[in-house]
Amino acid sequence: MWDQVVLGAPRWGTVAAALVVVAVVALGWSYLRGLRPATASAGRTMALMAAALLKLVGILALAACLVEPLFSGVRPRPGANVFGLLVDNSRSMQISNPGQRQSRADQLHVELARQTAWRTRLEQDFDVRGYTFDARLQRRDTLDDLPFDGTASNLGPALNTVASRFGQRPVAGVLLFSDGNDTSQEASARDWSQLGFPVYPVIDDQTSELRDVRLAAVNVAQSNFETAPVTVAGEVVCDGLAGQELVVRLLDEQQGQVAEQTLEAAADGQPSEFRFRFRPPRPGVSFFHLHVCLESERGRYGRGQTNVEATLANNHRVLVVDRGGAPYRVLYVGGRPNWEFKFLRRALAEDVEVQLSGLLRIARQEPKFSFRDQRVTSSNPLFEGFDGKDEDEKERYDQPVLLRLGIEGGDELRDGFPRTAAELFAYDAVILDDLEAAFFSAEQLLLLRQFVAARGGGLLLLGGQESFREGGYQGTALGELSPVYLDRATSAPSDVSWQWDLTREGWLQTWTRLRANEPSERQRLDAMPPFLVFNPPGEMKPGASILASVSAAGDENVRPALVSQRFGKGKSAALLVGDLWRWGMHREDLTQSDLPQAWRQLVRWLVSDVPKRIEVQARRDPDPSRPMRLEVLVRDDEFRPLSNASVALRGTDPEGNSFELATEPSSRQVGVYEARYWPRQDGGYRIEAVATAADGSEIGRRETGWTSQPSAEEFQQLQANRRLLDELARQTGGEVISSNQLESFVRGLPNRKVPVTEPWVYPLWHQPWLFGLAICCLCGEWGLRRWKGLP
Repeated sequence: MWDQVVLGAPRWGTVAAALVVVAVVALGWSYLRGLRPATASAGRTMALMAAALLKLVGILALAACLVEPLFSGVRPRPGANVFGLLVDNSRSMQISNPGQRQSRADQLHVELARQTAWRTRLEQDFDVRGYTFDARLQRRDTLDDLPFDGTASNLGPALNTVASRFGQRPVAGVLLFSDGNDTSQEASARDWSQLGFPVYPVIDDQTSELRDVRLAAVNVAQSNFETAPVTVAGEVVCDGLAGQELVVRLLDEQQGQVAEQTLEAAADGQPSEFRFRFRPPRPGVSFFHLHVCLESERGRYGRGQTNVEATLANNHRVLVVDRGGAPYRVLYVGGRPNWEFKFLRRALAEDVEVQLSGLLRIARQEPKFSFRDQRVTSSNPLFEGFDGKDEDEKERYDQPVLLRLGIEGGDELRDGFPRTAAELFAYDAVILDDLEAAFFSAEQLLLLRQFVAARGGGLLLLGGQESFREGGYQGTALGELSPVYLDRATSAPSDVSWQWDLTREGWLQTWTRLRANEPSERQRLDAMPPFLVFNPPGEMKPGASILASVSAAGDENVRPALVSQRFGKGKSAALLVGDLWRWGMHREDLTQSDLPQAWRQLVRWLVSDVPKRIEVQARRDPDPSRPMRLEVLVRDDEFRPLSNASVALRGTDPEGNSFELATEPSSRQVGVYEARYWPRQDGGYRIEAVATAADGSEIGRRETGWTSQPSAEEFQQLQANRRLLDELARQTGGEVISSNQLESFVRGLPNRKVPVTEPWVYPLWHQPWLFGLAICCLCGEWGLRRWKGLP
């Protein structure tokens, strides 16, 4: 890198200048004599001028040697600057079209050989360090035998790790051999300028366009819509196959077909959308397989072969569907026997994931008849002679008579509505039907509030003649839990029929609708019978949502009929119609089951997202080079974090192999137990957490699942991401280099800015060519004079 020309002996400058002046004057006087008009001719003049010029150049060359001219500059100090070679070792580098001779990996095997001229030259000037990256960064002494078998291309983390390893060392730059497809989670929002060194991506300009069909974005959504609670929506993107017919298939774990859809491939890079709606055959965790291929290659795809696509690794996705921690327990408390409970119980009997326990008041107080009995006591003789109770424990005349239905054990609800948190919190939801607030004690009302706000349970208040304002809810915990104000209730016409309809927000909720499309749903709403029992509410509370409304003929007001709200960690809803059972009684088609479906969807919404005593989560670490983090949250029977439990994890991998993991208490949160796991294979992983209390009793079990498909992410984009490589080079001060320009780039590196340099002086005057020039010029002048006969 030349900076300037300096003089090694500047003190001889005056002498050299004087000698040049004297020589020029003498030379001019001598040759001017030869140009006398008497003897001058054009040829002679030209010869004299050429001879004078040759002698002048020779004199100047000799004079320059007196001042010793030097070229002064700087160059990289050999071995002082680090230069990195970063190579993508992932499987995507092996991609090539069927019939194409070489992949990018084959080309890199040749380019990265140590005997190449560019590597030899690079190692002469720099401290060359080789690295490979896929899921993580690795140091490599040799780069010509890479397997290219990595399952990820975490380019961003690899560059950051290289920067941290280099630390404060002087780095001249990094040559990057990659297609630029970064599979790390933060690939789209990186500031490359903070790396601290220039990056020079190397690309292959001769790579052909790859033909490919791939599953792009795939989303799994779950709802409380009974007939099709799971929706799989996604996009298929094609390259070089526009207009081709595609087939998308959804299979279950046993490879049985669930659904199939045919698409037409859009233009290159443009998505073709598909959607499946289905109901999983069983509760809990299930895995499904999504496949896409060309219709013309359906048979070959089933054998794992293709004659068209560059790869089939991105044609398949594994989906996990978790239907929650069933069974869900629901407590129904009714103020009197009615038709509502009958239809509700029948509806939930068809849902194997919901268990309904009923507490039905059949009489407010037992009538007291003594007749001729000589003894009159306060205890009820109907209950005497059983269980050997003490006098204070016997049911009295002033207590309501309750009937228990659907209970699990003999002690469940034995004393009526639960009086302790452990007893009430065992349920996921509570339904109160036609029941006044005075039925509960102050402690029970407070417990009910804690059930929703702290435990996260669901509460449904049903309308009736003793509900809401008629039940004295205002000023109690029930009034606080209600999503409508009760002390500001509006009047409503009596002896009218109320027609049910959905509001705008209700149309957006899947659990309030019973049909798959809007026309069918509107037809169903028009066919619903009118209702006669309605509890007019007051104003809506802030944050409450009106999902359904009722209106009466001749009444201009549309009144809320179904209102919901979030309350603490849980939710509450108010169904202000008190005779929903009429829907089931007045139906034209006896095979129609809209009311049972509506009850099941409503209860499903009520218990959805309700916390369990054991919660299991599989979390991906933001750093892709770290394992999965499995977290188990364990609570006691009052739903407080339990810190002295033991948790064992038992799981199965995609091939059905079992494994066990030990957990340790988390240092960040009480009641959380953690484990680490490396998923080694593509597919679905199922794991069960078993929590044990300190006394050895089992607290409970919970299952969850997740999918690991690094191959699908790795092959999500096959074409080189030139935009990312250009941006990376621009932000770091590097440039994109073609693979056939590597040698010329390396030759020019010493002329680029590097951290550590050394001065380099080139003695121009001491070079043989300078003396040779002077001698050649003087000899040429002498020979020209003799040849032309000049003086």
